[in-house]
Amino acid sequence: MISLSIACAVGCAVLVLAEWRQLAALRVVAKLVASLAFFAAGLVADPDRHWMIAGLALGVVGDFALLGRSKRAFHAGLAAFLLGHLAYIAGMAALAPPRSWIAWPAVVPIGAGVLALRWLWPHLGSLRVAVIAYVLAIVVMVIAALAVHEQTLALGAVLFFASDLAVARDKFVSSSVANRAWGLPAYYTAQLLIAWSLA
Repeated sequence: MISLSIACAVGCAVLVLAEWRQLAALRVVAKLVASLAFFAAGLVADPDRHWMIAGLALGVVGDFALLGRSKRAFHAGLAAFLLGHLAYIAGMAALAPPRSWIAWPAVVPIGAGVLALRWLWPHLGSLRVAVIAYVLAIVVMVIAALAVHEQTLALGAVLFFASDLAVARDKFVSSSVANRAWGLPAYYTAQLLIAWSLA
């Protein structure tokens, strides 16, 4: 687990460098290393947590879809991550029944989701329905993670939400390497924490 986490961290650092210097081949290799490392970490932690492993796997699929710059690539990535969040939700439901998710901590992710949609709304165009579905899924995922009462998982879910804000800003508001400079470390840390939570 530790060696895979180090590999993921190094891959992420190189990926940020590749984004900054616009090194296309290095970008692909670094993302390959970082994404497969968090997936492998999940497998090492507990290969029998099938829904959570599926969520990690769909994260890898989404990462590689987003290597492309086209609308089709973005739509594929959005779909993969949406399905990944649904897989995480199913996995967390096995640990904390959904009726236990309705508690005061849920107010925070719900509020954050509403604010994110309000911020993005003027920029979404034809993707409004898809983005609403995505935001609903990640908000529920964060609520479920909080309900599980496992700090590593909860922090991973919150960082995932934060990293998605960087992606949204880059895609819909203002594209900048600065978005990726903090969004990518937040994302890979999130996936690693989710993988570690399986141990």
